[in-house]
Amino acid sequence: MKPFLLAGLLAASASALSAAEVDPELPTYQPVSGVSGNLNSIGSDTLNNLMTKWAESFRVHYPNVNIQIEGAGSSTAPAALIEGTAQIGPMSRPMRGEEIDTFEERFGHRPTEVKVAIDAVAVFAHRDNPVEGLTLQQVDGIFSSTYRLGGSTISDWGQVGVEPWAGRAVSIYGRNSASGTYGFFKEIALGNGDFKSSVKEQPGSSAVVQGVATDLYGIGYSGLGYRTSGVRVVPLGVEEGEYFDATYENCMTGDYPLARYLMVYVNKKPGEDMDRLTHEFVKFVLSREGQQIVADYGFYPLPAAVAAEVLEALAN
Repeated sequence: MKPFLLAGLLAASASALSAAEVDPELPTYQPVSGVSGNLNSIGSDTLNNLMTKWAESFRVHYPNVNIQIEGAGSSTAPAALIEGTAQIGPMSRPMRGEEIDTFEERFGHRPTEVKVAIDAVAVFAHRDNPVEGLTLQQVDGIFSSTYRLGGSTISDWGQVGVEPWAGRAVSIYGRNSASGTYGFFKEIALGNGDFKSSVKEQPGSSAVVQGVATDLYGIGYSGLGYRTSGVRVVPLGVEEGEYFDATYENCMTGDYPLARYLMVYVNKKPGEDMDRLTHEFVKFVLSREGQQIVADYGFYPLPAAVAAEVLEALAN
């Protein structure tokens, strides 16, 4: 099971660096004249730090641009685009069919997806937790009450091979249902099953990591870019004993099972140009400068070939 492995992805990444470095083939951003106005972004909490830094760096080129960013969760992005309260809708999951249908009913065309970064949804444990790794079936057993991946409930650290902690209850942290990370984790790690009622739901990505960092027996999930020194990323796999770290290479091959694209959605009518401010912001994000910010914040930058495909699609 390799949910991230998309058609053509390996070919597109063949020229990229093996480490999570910025692809030197990405274009350097070239500022243009006449860009000003207000740009509103409403959506993903996972992308909030990136959006904020992208906005700050973009305004260095365009000081007359005002950018407002709200990161309450991916589920808020489609409504904001439909209502016209935002030009950019960051999401850490793809739009659902019903969200796309509602958008299309309003505008007569589908929203445009723009890939902006690669992320691994990490399973975080306390930094002193000695667990070697977990299978997706075990992750499902920890977080789920329905066990769609064929396992059974896991409530004790001794059940996953941490013998010194046998008898110690697993303390579970997660996101709320407005989060795209919640939806992604539910789909891939729980087989679209239900979360246990004992999951301590947190309002943001950093809150999950903070909770685990202060709870010796804690475990939670969040975007990789939110890791701190107080937690460790647990290697994951499909087969017991065959675990993969959340590295760039393992995300690109699909060996790490919880890799995903981060994206923003925009309202672009086919055959017509996007509004100039939004278009330039997207070009900046997909430039070498914009993708360096991705790397600096602990996420993985796009290969140049993927960025080029996105920009080409925006030109049509």
